[in-house]
Amino acid sequence: MSIDESTAARVAKLARIKVEPAALPHLASEFNTILGFIEQLNEVDVDGVEPMTSVTPMRLKRRPDIVTDGGRPDKILSNAPDAREGFFAVPKVVE
Repeated sequence: MSIDESTAARVAKLARIKVEPAALPHLASEFNTILGFIEQLNEVDVDGVEPMTSVTPMRLKRRPDIVTDGGRPDKILSNAPDAREGFFAVPKVVE
């Protein structure tokens, strides 16, 4: 897969990044370098390799699955600028 300048400009626009037209060839080249590295990673044989959380063996910390701080909606909503029917009320952001 190869990224051309128009695709690089579209990616920059979607990411809300202003890129000057003179910088688009370099950006497209950087994207192609990244995609090339990803293709190299896809060639690595990972059959039989277990997923790990760290390079050192460790067990994930666990906590008991119990409710500890609930049942006080009135106290929690007392700090809300606008609360209705037991919920936080927020202004509409999408029209």
